[in-house]
Amino acid sequence: MALDYVFMTDSDSDLPFHLKEQYDIPVVYMPYALNGKEYFDDLGQMLDHKSYYDAMREGAVPVTSALNEAAYIEYFEPILKKKDLLFVAFSSKLSCTIQAVYAAREQLLKSYPERTFIVVDTLSISGPQTLLVLKAHSMYRAGAPIREVADWLENNKLRAQALFMVDDLKYLKRGGRISPMAATVGSMLDLKPVIYEAQDGSLQAIQKVRGRKKAVAYMVDKMLEFAPDPEESPLLVLHADSPEDAERCRLLISQKLPGADILVENVGPVIGAHCGPGTVALCYIGTKPRCM
Repeated sequence: MALDYVFMTDSDSDLPFHLKEQYDIPVVYMPYALNGKEYFDDLGQMLDHKSYYDAMREGAVPVTSALNEAAYIEYFEPILKKKDLLFVAFSSKLSCTIQAVYAAREQLLKSYPERTFIVVDTLSISGPQTLLVLKAHSMYRAGAPIREVADWLENNKLRAQALFMVDDLKYLKRGGRISPMAATVGSMLDLKPVIYEAQDGSLQAIQKVRGRKKAVAYMVDKMLEFAPDPEESPLLVLHADSPEDAERCRLLISQKLPGADILVENVGPVIGAHCGPGTVALCYIGTKPRCM
């Protein structure tokens, strides 16, 4: 079906490349640097995830950066020359880059005043953003008009949720998520903080669990408490080179929610730079909004 607008997102969604290709979803690729060389997150098309996370384990420190207004104009203008645009962006609470998106939109609408250009701040990142993208894009493929899809995203974005654990607290410390003292004590005690996407789009620790197996079990139990809706959306398990824990998580979910559609995918390099190797995330769309 030929539509009069384009549905677009960014790679901080960690949208799996095979789904991007299957549904032909245009994506803004976010930059990162490793060992002094700059790359763009192409959703794993050219990335060896294991090598990337092994480099981090060996001491490499990836650096992420925000795109500027000019870069977004390069992405958006060819679309707006022909069609309207709906851009589904990652959380404004985790980066200032959405300000460049808004600036690009303002500038481009001066040149193309006849166009509709809607930006949705999902207040999500990584897996929850992917689940919103997949659900909204199914509406798009079915022919829903731009404002209907945008309204659904705005009205339902807080139902997209994530629980995740990290393996090494130093990455959260480096990003200012926890104090140096908490990181040191937590590492000594083998504490794995379980992080939750809060209502305002920020990341908050809700529990510290000793050991990876217990942390995975805690996440699954907490997800059930938060009431996922597996009939509306698949459940998504993401991992940063931790396939054993991801499989353990998948099996626990399948035992408690028989028949649920569960996808297991990789954490991309930009998100992985901030959470570190060994991270496991459990993402879902709930029957009700985030409660914290």
